[in-house]
Amino acid sequence: MKQKILLLFTVFSLIACKRESKNSSSDWTNISTRTQFKEHDGVLELKSGKFTYHFKQNQIPFKKIILLNASMAGYISELGAENLIIGVSSPEYIYSEKIQQLLENGKIQNVGSEQKYDVEKIISLKPDAIFTNHIASFDNTYELLKNNGIQVIFLDEYKEQKPLEKTAYIKLFGEFLGKEKEADARYKEIQKNYDDLKQMALTAKEKPVVLANEMYGDVWYLPGGNTSVAHYIADANASYIMKDNKDEKALTMTFEEVYAKAGGVQYWVNAGSHASKKEMLAMNPFYGKLDVFTKGKMYTIAGKEKLKANDFFESGAVRADLILKDYIKIFHPELLPGYQLTYMKELQ
Repeated sequence: MKQKILLLFTVFSLIACKRESKNSSSDWTNISTRTQFKEHDGVLELKSGKFTYHFKQNQIPFKKIILLNASMAGYISELGAENLIIGVSSPEYIYSEKIQQLLENGKIQNVGSEQKYDVEKIISLKPDAIFTNHIASFDNTYELLKNNGIQVIFLDEYKEQKPLEKTAYIKLFGEFLGKEKEADARYKEIQKNYDDLKQMALTAKEKPVVLANEMYGDVWYLPGGNTSVAHYIADANASYIMKDNKDEKALTMTFEEVYAKAGGVQYWVNAGSHASKKEMLAMNPFYGKLDVFTKGKMYTIAGKEKLKANDFFESGAVRADLILKDYIKIFHPELLPGYQLTYMKELQ
């Protein structure tokens, strides 16, 4: 028995030493300007927007987590860690077949929606941590969860506008779930794919003009020139009509304002998730006045959609390389002759 205890002590000492050597680094790992983390003195420190967290060695890796945003499921699935999820909100928006199967089998619980969380159920599940975007109107709920000893972690991945910075959140999830090496390797692979595709796009002979998004009511919400959509279009070697704009948010315009800018447009991307041009025209007859509607090519983001769930917002949050590949296939099909679109779908 003493020999077994001594052996265990030796193993734990080696693990602690190995961990401590990693912790000696004072360098921050920058996900983006919003989010950074580092390990020091046996503590994982995270800065996420206006929130700061400190996690001791005995707190991570997490074994039981709850996700309150479907987009975060993409990171967990990419790391093959779906079995660590014990609860999700609004499961109808989650695309992952494995997560849906775990829900069906009762291994993952439905903990409400973004309109109303089931606080009692969340507390009864006793998660190690909850991952969510911060919604100010839920501050009282967050405080109640914290008062019951539940760690609530706010992440800003939805705010990131540079595609690979959004992908880089996989590194942070790797730290939390004890999959640091897998996360780092996966990020590097996606980054290399992205950079190689970007270089390939530069070999295209033409640089088509592109329009994006659609109208809601009387307003056309065009992506700003510094949004992820604009970055993808630029990296796919195409010319977005608002490329000179510097905003990281959507621009609100009337149809007339967009019409004045859309004369030379050849491609219209991210045109919602409509089933056909006919359906789109029925919703807004003004679309028929655009040359791109009648003469150009139009694409929706409905390539991987099931009922309310759309994988563009889930695995697409991580797989920036596949989204870029779709855009390159759309704008320069000759560069990827054998490739079938993943997230996008041509509107007929």
